[in-house]
Amino acid sequence: MDTNEKLNSWKQSEENQKNFQGWDFSYLEGKYEMAETPWDYRSFVLQYLTDEYQLLDMGTGGGELLQSFAHPKNLTAVTEGWVPNYELLRKELAPQGVNVQFVEEDDRLNFPDQSFDLVTNSHESFSIEEVARVLKPGGFFITQQVGDLNGIQLSSKLIPGFQKLSFPLHLSTVVNELKQQGFRILYANESYPTQRFFDMDGLIYYAKTIPWEFPDFSVETNFPELLALEEELERQGYIENREHRFIVVAQK
Repeated sequence: MDTNEKLNSWKQSEENQKNFQGWDFSYLEGKYEMAETPWDYRSFVLQYLTDEYQLLDMGTGGGELLQSFAHPKNLTAVTEGWVPNYELLRKELAPQGVNVQFVEEDDRLNFPDQSFDLVTNSHESFSIEEVARVLKPGGFFITQQVGDLNGIQLSSKLIPGFQKLSFPLHLSTVVNELKQQGFRILYANESYPTQRFFDMDGLIYYAKTIPWEFPDFSVETNFPELLALEEELERQGYIENREHRFIVVAQK
């Protein structure tokens, strides 16, 4: 494949990404893999969630993970700040009885004080003060986060001059802030799982899906960097990246 053919092929990968909906990465099946964390977020949620609980799921995306909790819809509320996902949730979940709220700023949750027994949050920003406000006394907060060291290895290869100047989001900072708000920490862990891409199509699709980690990325702009990464792929059979995850289970 000559250079122009590669450019056109990789531009098609950009086009394919435009069909991305919800938070569904099924397109990448077989194209990449990520090592597992030492914990399972969903298992923690199911351990604490009972059928009688009022549940708030923050930043629920397309609702795929939420649906797997099988919680009564009339006892479930969700927030979402990305308009396409919000419209999807209004269409799919609201008619089933789920309270769907558009929340752009997570320090302004549109719920009364002490509304929920459990607040879950997977990869969504949050204000600890607001979480504490909407939780009932004795309520639980379970969050899995993408830490600030996430993806720097790949971002620095793909984006010329890439810099990240601040790294406030990691386990110890969140645990300290939760304790300051009077939460009791029931479980906390942090991990840096390896991520590998097995073809350029998957890499490009992924980079276009999370632009906050690959600012201003495009195939045309970053074509030289993509060619260098293709050499890495041919040399070792994959392109490697390092992720950053942490989880906290806390009780108000």
